[in-house]
Amino acid sequence: MKDMNEDQVRGAVRERYAKIATLQGGSCCGGGSSCCSVDEMAATSAHLGYSSAELEAVPAGSNLGLGCGNPQAIAALQPGETVLDLGSGAGFDCFLAARQVGAEGRVIGVDMTPDMLSRARANAEEGGYANVDFRLGEIEHLPVADGSVDVILSNCVINLSPDKGQVFREAHRVLKPGGRLAISDVVALQALPEALRHDLDAYGGCVAGAAQVGEVEELLRAVGFRDVQVRVKEESRAFIQEWFPGSGAEAYVASATIEARRQ
Repeated sequence: MKDMNEDQVRGAVRERYAKIATLQGGSCCGGGSSCCSVDEMAATSAHLGYSSAELEAVPAGSNLGLGCGNPQAIAALQPGETVLDLGSGAGFDCFLAARQVGAEGRVIGVDMTPDMLSRARANAEEGGYANVDFRLGEIEHLPVADGSVDVILSNCVINLSPDKGQVFREAHRVLKPGGRLAISDVVALQALPEALRHDLDAYGGCVAGAAQVGEVEELLRAVGFRDVQVRVKEESRAFIQEWFPGSGAEAYVASATIEARRQ
């Protein structure tokens, strides 16, 4: 990744996830290059905290096994709420959220990869999700109106952005007063080695772009969020080790839940 500008980083990430979106019958787990069967993806998601009922409730092909946690578990979604998913992929978390907010609620998924968006829209049509809307866009420039969202979800996506401060500014803009963040993401526990930090594959695999915990907290507070909480999940080191075997990435990064509220 050395000497690559922000647009080049986004382009590389978009290309990686476009390839994942067009794979038939399975996708790539975590940051690794190997591919998973449907059963392996379900097992991965179960390990991340999704119940068997949740996994069975969504359209086939919407779960690509790409997360690092379960933001639904901390979101406390209520009927009638408007939910925004940053980096919605094939729609997995959007469809789960749609069940919780009900017919009176609304779910918006934003993804910058056209192939992923096409897959998500096909899944929505297959599942009959009339209250889910998928939009093409970058999470640094959300195609969403000011003050229109109750809850923002995201699952292992913000680490991929080269401008996390702008992501949080946009999140603050689109949330209603009192609106909240419920995010699962990868964070850095200490400075990454140069070789790992400049590895483009590790960037696309949700490791090299991870911000340190203190930086995440500072960025959120700087744009106006309160009640900021970043909780590191030490047990996540086990599956991060599987993403890049032999790299030692698990010594530097871990999955975390990130919560905050707009004033």
